[in-house]
Amino acid sequence: MTDILIVEDEPAILDSLSFILGRNGWSVAVARDGEMALEAARRLRPRMLLLDIMLPKKSGLDVLKEIRAHPATKDMAVVVLTARGQRYDRELAAELNADGFITKPYSNVEVVEEVRRMLTLRHA
Repeated sequence: MTDILIVEDEPAILDSLSFILGRNGWSVAVARDGEMALEAARRLRPRMLLLDIMLPKKSGLDVLKEIRAHPATKDMAVVVLTARGQRYDRELAAELNADGFITKPYSNVEVVEEVRRMLTLRHA
């Protein structure tokens, strides 16, 4: 089973997150655009998504809407990870039932702690 699906189009960030989370013992899969994210989420059924908002082909917010609308993925934990950290983006992500929100730039410790918190909450 895949623990985390990272959805990020920036290769350096994707590689960094994959390394950091994998080093902490979680199994990681990746998607580089919104369409790939939806396909991977439905196929892999990860325990959580780490989802960028600004993505090619389909925005992260559109992905989140579709994740929440589909019976097989509606309860999946989703943490939004974005450089667009304005209050509006946080409120919109919350309205779409995102479980968490991390603003870039972020610290590795912050990401690991949020992933651990989310996976612990979902496992309890």
